[in-house]
Amino acid sequence: MAAKKTAKIKEFEYKAEMKQLLNLIVHSLYTHKDVFLRELISNASDALHKIRFRQLTDKDVLDADAELKISIRVDKDKRTFSIEDTGIGMTEADLMERIGTVASSGTLEFLEQARAEGKELDANLIGQFGVGFYSVFMVTDEVTIETRHADKESTGLRWKSDGSGTYTIEEIDRPHRGTTISFTLKEDAADFAEEFHVKHIIKKYSNFVDFPIYVGEEKVNTVQALWHKAKDDIKEEELNEFYKFISNDFDEPLSHLYLSLEGTVSFRALLFIPKKAPFDLFHDLQQEKSLHLYSSKVFIQDDCKALLPDYLRFVKGVVDTEDLPLNVSREVTQSSPVMAKIRSILTSKILAHFEDMAEKEPGKYATLYKNFGPLLKTGINSDFDNRDKIIELLRFGTTKTGKDEYISLKQYVERMQEGQKEIYYLAGEHRELLLKNPKLEYFRKHEYEVLLLTDPVDVFVVPSITEYDKKPLKSIDKADIDLDAGKDEDSEALNEDLASALISVFKETLGDKVEDVVASKRLVDSPVTLVVGKEGMDSQMEKMMKMMNQEYSGSKRILEVNISHPLIKNLSRLNLGDSTNPLLRKSIVQLYEAAQLIDGNLTSPMEFVQRMTEIMEEATK
Repeated sequence: MAAKKTAKIKEFEYKAEMKQLLNLIVHSLYTHKDVFLRELISNASDALHKIRFRQLTDKDVLDADAELKISIRVDKDKRTFSIEDTGIGMTEADLMERIGTVASSGTLEFLEQARAEGKELDANLIGQFGVGFYSVFMVTDEVTIETRHADKESTGLRWKSDGSGTYTIEEIDRPHRGTTISFTLKEDAADFAEEFHVKHIIKKYSNFVDFPIYVGEEKVNTVQALWHKAKDDIKEEELNEFYKFISNDFDEPLSHLYLSLEGTVSFRALLFIPKKAPFDLFHDLQQEKSLHLYSSKVFIQDDCKALLPDYLRFVKGVVDTEDLPLNVSREVTQSSPVMAKIRSILTSKILAHFEDMAEKEPGKYATLYKNFGPLLKTGINSDFDNRDKIIELLRFGTTKTGKDEYISLKQYVERMQEGQKEIYYLAGEHRELLLKNPKLEYFRKHEYEVLLLTDPVDVFVVPSITEYDKKPLKSIDKADIDLDAGKDEDSEALNEDLASALISVFKETLGDKVEDVVASKRLVDSPVTLVVGKEGMDSQMEKMMKMMNQEYSGSKRILEVNISHPLIKNLSRLNLGDSTNPLLRKSIVQLYEAAQLIDGNLTSPMEFVQRMTEIMEEATK
């Protein structure tokens, strides 16, 4: 980013992505303009938290005795607006990195996609992006920031931009620590210069800010630590508004959990489960905010990842403990034994809360699982202390459930057929495709229930469970599955000699394309299918591996042949007449590639279609 000096003023160009983002925000955000005020107050609160934390160990800061507060001033006649905080302030590097750069790499892509799909880009979306400051351009054409950092040797700085592509920074005389943001409101935003309107917005969105907010000379917000109130004294409305404040969410929470514990470690916590997952749940891990950490009501961090395992990072809320030493660094605080104990207790309590929801409020739990199930499942392979609890929380669609109906492994076992020894599953891209898979034919005929795994995470998680309630979990994509051959005795099947002779021709024709060719126990209506040998991965796992590594070729499959199928019997007759018959050999290759096509692994579709045409020509002579 190049800079050019004009006297003491430096002018900078926004990066290309930032220019596009600003254009989207300025021209596409039409509703909920009051979000700009909420975002500016949130930023001011962050700056005040930072200076308060620094002053715990460093008293030698600029304006050490200044009151920690936020002041808002408006002028109805001039349509001017300013917000000032006595927080930590900003350096020139801060202004360039935090104000002049997009926080999240996926922000622009998501906004453009939303606009392309016709979604209105309103305040319900902007809170997800880490670019809240720029919502100010919904209500003004130019913004000025005047700031001075808490270091005594710092200098005052003025940042100014109209959001069109450049901004300037210049040194100014500013005696006091903190930041002031000021601008003139657009005509259609003139109501934000009315004190009563500003007060109303603060009470609605920012009532729980930890610092006093003044509008003119009047203190507006009720500063209180909601989690320090008795559980029965907290109103539902307070809980909902507090959640919206800490999460930047416009929806009410799906559920909440209040904790007040004393013992080897003492702490209070107020936790929330959102109704919806953020668009970048699996991608923007650094931007995702989780729990706020306090010690004796003193804010320490607004995204304390040490308090929860990664698979629960969607939980929002606050944790406050008196057991943390505040006279040491933040890093030491986070790695203390107290944190490890709190993390263990929180995890256990949250999982117990999920269990309670699943039992007493299944509708709510279904919503939670739909949104956060993919993340929750990853805990099976990372949190071995709570592995069994997470397994009990899993839900699956099956061959016997409706489209939007899901059951637990416990329910599956309760529904197992008499004599059934294994839990069966099949992985694929979506339910409708799986239900047409030939591998299900035996199980459907004998009314065995099969779990249908359609979540990409499932192929990494479910095979690692290995067994539940002493019942092995088995992919029906595998050759070594325990099928009862006696159930499928068929007087119409080829006899052993004919079947053996035909299978030999299958093996000779396909050669090293397959690991083996065998008579099938699982097929009922289809002539052939491909299954995985003992050492191979199931089809869906191999697809995932190929997506991650294009050079990965996968393992050879075993071709199972349904020796009762009319087509296979016809091929047997051709084989009796002449085992070198070109039509016989073409048909064998065609059946093999058709099985590949069903599994999504056909690499030569043009040859497949050409061979199909040749076979049809010969059949219609």
